[in-house]
Amino acid sequence: MDNSHVLALVTGASRGIGKAIAEKLLESGAQVIGTARSSSFPESLRGHDRFKSVHVDLGDLEDVSQRIKPLFVRVNAPNVLVNNAGISEDASFSLDDADWKYNWDRTIKINLTTPALISKWAINRWVDEGDGILINVSSRAAYRGDTQEFASYAASKGGMVSFTKSIARDYGKKNIAAYSIAPGFIDTDMAHEVKEVYGEEYLTKDMAMEEITPPEQVAEIVGFLASGKVKHMTGATIHVNGGSYMI
Repeated sequence: MDNSHVLALVTGASRGIGKAIAEKLLESGAQVIGTARSSSFPESLRGHDRFKSVHVDLGDLEDVSQRIKPLFVRVNAPNVLVNNAGISEDASFSLDDADWKYNWDRTIKINLTTPALISKWAINRWVDEGDGILINVSSRAAYRGDTQEFASYAASKGGMVSFTKSIARDYGKKNIAAYSIAPGFIDTDMAHEVKEVYGEEYLTKDMAMEEITPPEQVAEIVGFLASGKVKHMTGATIHVNGGSYMI
């Protein structure tokens, strides 16, 4: 796959799914700008001549505006945006209202509000350019829900799917495509945190596979979508969940 025409912004690129996505895009010839809040990037990325990094706190909209918005007003702006970064923190309904609402507001901001704002900047640029691809990494929780402890996460990811469909419906005639990817449990730090709460068998008990999904399989899909070869799939959600549900 030749993605040499792609300049992609990938949020949360220092580890997990985002790292795998950035590596796949670089492997296919793309240029990549990766974000992280504070963690360092692996040598596979920072040592690559087509990779640039941005450290930004996606929970701080002023910081996001200062560090990310300029990327879409410069001469060479990203033509692919991959909103991958997100948080999943448990907050039981048994918590007091203030603590529960803090989790809700923080999760919605990082998982939905910030990606939507970055998407807005990208789309406004792409309308002028006449081309662009938005790829939002949602979750199986958007479709099958989650336990009450992770209700904020499920709600944020469901909102992301609806947001993506709205972009696809309204901007297709501007040659802008928008897709969602809904991973199940992926072999990343986030899945390991869930395992600590529920146990290892919880991760695979509903799956058709015996192991959770490697992040490279999500990255393969992103690389394909970023190529621009399947723009008539706009609005679609691609489900990568080891057969834990089938649509």
